[in-house]
Amino acid sequence: MPERTATIASRVGLHARPASLFIEAVKRQNTKVTISKDGSAPMDASSILSIMSLGAANGDTVTLAAEGPDADTALTELVALLETDLDAE
Repeated sequence: MPERTATIASRVGLHARPASLFIEAVKRQNTKVTISKDGSAPMDASSILSIMSLGAANGDTVTLAAEGPDADTALTELVALLETDLDAE
């Protein structure tokens, strides 16, 4: 299962709007995606409860893993999204 790390760029971390945008992107993928922080157990990246419970703040590093036919493509897109300030106007 491919994995990638991403540094959270949003000023507020993965909360509210950035979390919602990330989850929408995960749900568009043709693969199952998990997310973890600081070596914690991987959680479903399409779940708002999982994302909010991560407590990922600006500058934190998270690990994404994907399983499925388009895993590498999905991870590339999702890492790029997390490394963009989703709160910027």
